[in-house]
Amino acid sequence: MEQTMNKKPKAKKGTMARLLKMLFKRYPGKLVFAMFCIVIAAVSNFTSSIFVKNITNTISINLKNGTPFNEFWSQIVGILIVMGVFYAAGLLASFAWNYTMAIVTQRFQNDLRKTMFDHMETLPIRYFDTHAHGDIMSIYTNDTDTIRQLISQSLPNVFQTAVTVIALLAIMLYNSLWLTLIVLLGSIFMFINAKRIGGKSAKFFVKQQKALGTVEGSIEESINGLKVIKVFSHEQKSTEDFDKLNEELCKVSTVGNISGNIVAPIMGNIGNILYALLGIAGAALIAFPNTFPNYNIFFKVTAQEEIIGIIVQFLMMSRMFTNNINNFAQQITFIVMGMAGASRVFDLIDEPSEVDDGYVALVHIKYNKDGSFEETNERTRYYAWKHPHGDGTTTYTELKGDIILDQVDFGYNPDKIVLHDVSIYAHPGQKIALVGATGAGKTTITNLLNRFYDIADGKIRYDGININKIKKDDLRKSLGIVLQETNLFTGTVMDNIRYGRLDATDEEVYEAAKIANAYDFIMRLPQGFNTMLKGDGSNLSQGQRQLLSIARAAVADAPVMILDEATSSIDTRTEKLVQAGTDKLMEGRTVFVIAHRLSTIQNADAIMVLEHGRIIERGSHDDLIKQKGKYYQLYTGMFELE
Repeated sequence: MEQTMNKKPKAKKGTMARLLKMLFKRYPGKLVFAMFCIVIAAVSNFTSSIFVKNITNTISINLKNGTPFNEFWSQIVGILIVMGVFYAAGLLASFAWNYTMAIVTQRFQNDLRKTMFDHMETLPIRYFDTHAHGDIMSIYTNDTDTIRQLISQSLPNVFQTAVTVIALLAIMLYNSLWLTLIVLLGSIFMFINAKRIGGKSAKFFVKQQKALGTVEGSIEESINGLKVIKVFSHEQKSTEDFDKLNEELCKVSTVGNISGNIVAPIMGNIGNILYALLGIAGAALIAFPNTFPNYNIFFKVTAQEEIIGIIVQFLMMSRMFTNNINNFAQQITFIVMGMAGASRVFDLIDEPSEVDDGYVALVHIKYNKDGSFEETNERTRYYAWKHPHGDGTTTYTELKGDIILDQVDFGYNPDKIVLHDVSIYAHPGQKIALVGATGAGKTTITNLLNRFYDIADGKIRYDGININKIKKDDLRKSLGIVLQETNLFTGTVMDNIRYGRLDATDEEVYEAAKIANAYDFIMRLPQGFNTMLKGDGSNLSQGQRQLLSIARAAVADAPVMILDEATSSIDTRTEKLVQAGTDKLMEGRTVFVIAHRLSTIQNADAIMVLEHGRIIERGSHDDLIKQKGKYYQLYTGMFELE
């Protein structure tokens, strides 16, 4: 944890350019319109000093010339009317660009989340095995929110600041070189301090985003494992662990916010000092015009009667100038935060998708009267592998469920092999049981059958076809899986069963529930199959959830079935129901069963005993009992699975 916090995460180079490119590609018209409105709003802000100068000069010149007020008041009214028009235009422009950017921001967030989720669905299982789920969730929430603030507030404010500062600088140079020099020197001093303080806060705000993801991951983990925490009375330990993470988050957030919050008062006081210096310099220009003549950018001496208006204008412009510099300094922190969030979002989007170089497809077939079969678009219970060849021909191989693992080696990391020379022969309709201690490699084998991971060496053949040649999606459609840990989704019972095959009819769902022995308990629920499930089916027992999982596999009607500890976490009575459901499910299918309870696999055609990634025993139940090896010890209780 400490190592993670001490690391200085930062946005990758080119992140801002990429973000802007995405924005302008998707919303070019709206962004150009918003920029135009921002320019209008900026112009209306800084032109106030020009109008004040004109009013001041009008009064000063006319009074000096002895002109009665009633003869030049109309000039002042005219200036005020024009000033009002500019202010009204600025108000409308401000409303327009804020309204437009709100729409752009929310749509962009929507598009970004969709892009992330769509891409996330294409990622390999390895990604989710190596990234904390809470950290991934933080990308969808915290990081996208920093991007929202960046797009809707920081970037428009920076653009408005840039327009205002450039325009003010031009106006100031046109009026007075000496006063402009004072403003520039003061602004440089402000910028140096802002960069020093803002850079420190930005660094800690980036750390804050990382720490926030870690804290959210810890909260998610604690909620999911709350029962385990309470069973083992680990509330105190859980609290202590969370407090450490929360304290680290508080630490980096506090430092970042302190640094960020002191920027404004420091910049404000520097601005006040600059204001006073301009007043002193202006007084010198008025009192000593010969000693300190006022030059503009063209080195033209300003008429003495215009000096007062220029000084008044400069006092106003200095406030605007320093306020904009201050605003820019404050936005630096949020820009850095937004860029760090965008970088994490792009990291997810750029994560390589699961590679699928398969070309053998799974198709429906129908049988002719002569016993031959042909491809059909209609759904049938019969399948074949459609295998195109390099010579332009295509062959069809009937899907029977013949699976062979031939001298398979595999490691989750290339330098650490966890399966060694594993060979398994599962002929159509056979039930193959995998037995062994935790970490022996049982679930790893099923992950290889699904191609969640690819083998390092050896071959896996499905009906004589190398599974590397089979399209992953089609391969997985041919495999039904009942996991030990059930996962139910928010929706009705009907929706959760139909998850196995989305085009299944209501009648097929009912039949699947009957096969799984789930129909009776479903009908006793408040709304039967229309009962809404939430929170992973928390209102159901573990056994009921597992029966739904079996029903989901049943409606998929896959020719090959994988049962991964389907009965390990339920009571004996429920186990009988589940076992009866799985027995029906296994009829006529090639089945791989992972089981701790050896009573559930006695009727298996072949039992593989694994230890440290190797098959040490194989045979039927009776054969293995006769051998009096590891399986015999397990069955008789002389040795227990860990």
